Amino acid sequence: MKRPAIILLVLCPLAGAAPAQDFGKGLEAYERGDYATALHEWQPLAEQGIAVAQYNLGVMYDNGQGVMQDYAAAVKWYDLAAAQGFADAQYNLGNMYAAGKGVVQDDVVAVKWYDLAAGRFQGYESEKRDKALRNRDIVTSRMTPAGIANAQRLVREWTAAFEKRQRK
Repeated sequence: MKRPAIILLVLCPLAGAAPAQDFGKGLEAYERGDYATALHEWQPLAEQGIAVAQYNLGVMYDNGQGVMQDYAAAVKWYDLAAAQGFADAQYNLGNMYAAGKGVVQDDVVAVKWYDLAAGRFQGYESEKRDKALRNRDIVTSRMTPAGIANAQRLVREWTAAFEKRQRK
């Protein structure tokens, strides 16, 4: 089962004290198994573009916690967080594309997301990075060289677009 991000609020890109308070209330509720309250607290933050809240909603939809299990909704929230460079969401998107959960199964796109996640996990997240690399290698083992090259091109294009957005 996937878990929501347990992230120190100091590291979260939340603006102001009120959103951090809401995120914390959601996290406490989630840890208690009170998924309805977690959803209530995180939904507005996710809609405001807070990546960790988007990721956590993806986890809830992926696991059917406080909501009907809905892989397409999970992919939607993971995709929004992944677009902001959130490595856990990128990793989970790799899983979704590799398995065809909520999306059409696509090894090229799965490899793209695994590779991006592996490159974005921080040094203290070496186990996550290694897992992303293992999954990437499993998927690439069933791909053609052309498919692998296509995935590598997608990684380069995503990275260039992301870096361009960050400079603005």
